[in-house]
Amino acid sequence: MEALSYFTAMAGTVAFAVTAVLAVSKRGIDLFGACVLGITTAIGGGTIRDLVLDVPVFWATDLNYIWVGLISSLATFVALPFFKRKFIYLLLLYIDGFGASLFAIQAMDKVWELNFGLPVAPILLGVTTAIGGGVTRDVLAGRKTLIMSRELYATPVLFGCILFSIASYVLPEYRATWASVCIAIIFGIRSAAIHWKLSVPNWLMTQTAEDDLD
Repeated sequence: MEALSYFTAMAGTVAFAVTAVLAVSKRGIDLFGACVLGITTAIGGGTIRDLVLDVPVFWATDLNYIWVGLISSLATFVALPFFKRKFIYLLLLYIDGFGASLFAIQAMDKVWELNFGLPVAPILLGVTTAIGGGVTRDVLAGRKTLIMSRELYATPVLFGCILFSIASYVLPEYRATWASVCIAIIFGIRSAAIHWKLSVPNWLMTQTAEDDLD
């Protein structure tokens, strides 16, 4: 299971890096910019988490995360038309969604084991780990961030993290089981959003500045 978890984490790192380069490719970035944004997205969330926890940053003890992110970014830049094919792009979106769900719950488990700010801090750092890299990428690229869009991405992560925190607090002996359940729930909601193009309902969104002026 540990080997499977590691392999899945690497697959998620690939998806994060590739989708990051694809997301900013329309802005005409160069090779260096693609690599920076790809790696930032792949490791950004986990880096923020570990800095907050004041523990060794995860990629410093396993540089494979950096190499995988770098190679994925380079490959995407070189073979951009291939990765933009509908089937490949959709596949990456699903892998990205699974990676986000896995990273969020893994982060929460790490925070819980360190007994850091229970039960709220695990939720905050779980969400940060899942979307922190993407938010950082969008800020650097001058794009609307994930948390400022209607894309159903951060909301499933938040829901799954809250559920896992409650389950871990109430039923600590079943935390491992609930971890799997919450990963499945986050991924299921995200997959439904991709398949049916679901987004955050209008009633959960505030009016835009243009609406206010009208």
